[in-house]
Formats: sequence, structure tokens, C-alpha cells
Amino acid sequence: MDDLTRVRQMETGTPPLTHEARSAARVRLRSAISAEKRPRRCAALSRRLVLRVAVAATVAAVAGTAVVTTRGGEDASRMTTLSAAQVLHRAADRSRSDSAGLPVPRDDQYFYTRTFITQKPLEGGRTKTWTDESWLSVDGSKPSKRQQHGKIHNDPPRSKHERLWPPTVYSDLKKLPTDPEKLLDLFRHGFKSTPENDASAFLQACQLMKGPQVMPPGLQAAAFEALAKIPGVRLDHNQVDVLGRPGIAISHPKAAFTFVFDRETYDYLGLRTKGSGLKRVKGGWEQDGWYYETRSLEDLGVVDRIGQRPQS
Repeated sequence: MDDLTRVRQMETGTPPLTHEARSAARVRLRSAISAEKRPRRCAALSRRLVLRVAVAATVAAVAGTAVVTTRGGEDASRMTTLSAAQVLHRAADRSRSDSAGLPVPRDDQYFYTRTFITQKPLEGGRTKTWTDESWLSVDGSKPSKRQQHGKIHNDPPRSKHERLWPPTVYSDLKKLPTDPEKLLDLFRHGFKSTPENDASAFLQACQLMKGPQVMPPGLQAAAFEALAKIPGVRLDHNQVDVLGRPGIAISHPKAAFTFVFDRETYDYLGLRTKGSGLKRVKGGWEQDGWYYETRSLEDLGVVDRIGQRPQS
């Protein structure tokens, strides 16, 4: 009896896997495959679980970018083709599976972030790097301290009537919908889908992800699934995260930002954007010195005061 027949028989009458279960099963399968290359480190994964995860992956896959590791003496990693939408759905699954470990802040606390940044000139030259640390008031009622390209900025408390879009205050983030359709409608500001409105919606999602990375449960996953519904999102292969991790990227042809995800786990790694400096030409200003900037989050957490860092 071949494996495909076994799969069909085992799945008969079995409820379909939830998103969370499917994501967790993928992680377990990858870990078990890696463990087989390190004898005596852990027990082999059961054949039934391997086949069941294969069913989940087959049902989920229509086209996308995933790493499939095969057994062999040499490095046998290879890429299969997934769509941008599927990568985003897998990133959403991953976000949901990790959400239990996210801290829930009090209003009187601070978001702590440590971000590694690189700027690589398009036309060659020295790559610049920074490690920025920031302490942002959770509810905006206290002064915040943040670094931007190494420069320290002391921001005053937010005024009572000040509102930012996309929001950065946790209490405002909790008011955002976690239904992808409703969140996408919010990104489009209620307007119908057009190439211009879709590019603007993609940019709104990028701006949301640039804010504090401690999000209410389900919001990040909803943002990824909303992105998957935007016409024109595309997959960029062979991106490399600034921390040296290989990644795959999701972009839009009319947006300068790119989302970067881990090639194997689909963890969200950060944003990549195209930028420039300015130079004065004949009494005016022109863009010059184009570069790619990539931001990768090294650490995040919730702390009680400025200067404090999360315990490792």
C-alpha cells in the first residue's frame, strides 16, 4: 500500500486541522527532520504525524515559497513555488501560534524595542549600520525616548486629543478589527479597490508594522491576511535579513516598502525600504544617494521605566 493511500484512509472521518494546529505541526515536523541529522538527540517523529502534516501542507498549498528539506548526504534543501498570499497566510499562522508569549502591557508601562538597521547604497559604497533602542509610553501619557539612526529624541507626552494613524498606543490598537476583511477596509479608508487605493492600503499596513511591535493578540495575523487580499502583492525571492537570516519578501509594485519573512518558519523579520538623501541643485532640492534600508527587530518587550531592558 503506497503512502498516498494511507493518507486517504487515515484522514477519513478526521476533522480538519485548525490554523493553529497546522502551524504547530509544521514546526514539529521541521524540528523532527532536523533532529534526524543529529543522532541520539531526540526521538523520530511518528509516521502517522508525518503523513498528517503532509496532508495539511497539501491542502494549504496552491502556490508559495517554502523550504522543503529532503533526506540525503548533501544539503538537499529546495524551493517549491508558493504565492505571495500563501506566504502571508503562513506568516499569519505563525503569528497566532506565537501570540501566547506576547506581553500585555499596562498603560503606565513602556514598549522597549531594539532594532538593527542597515543602509546599503544602490551604487556602491560603505554600508551604514545602527542599533537603535527606544522606550515608548504605552498610552502616550508619559515622555518617550527613542533612537533614530543613532540620534536620541525625547518626545513629550501625547496631547489628550492627539490621534495618530496608524495608531501606536496599545489601547487604540485594541480597537482595530482582527477580521482581515474589516481591517483591509480600514486600510483603504472605506474606498473601493483600485490600483491606487490598494497601493495606499499596502502602505498603511507597512506603517502599522513600523510602530511598536507589541500588538494585541490577532492583530498582526489579521494584517498579514489583509495584505494577502490586496491585488498586486508579489513575492520577492532571495532576500536576506540584516541579521543574516535568509528571508523571502512581500512587496507591491507601487510601494517602496517590503515585508521580509523567515524562509523556513515564516516569522516576520522586518521591513525593507528604498530611500534617498537630498542635495541642493540650482536653488532647489533633488533626491540623491539612493539606498536600501532594512530594519530588523532584535528584541522587544514591556518595561516599567525608561532605561530598563527586558530580562533575558
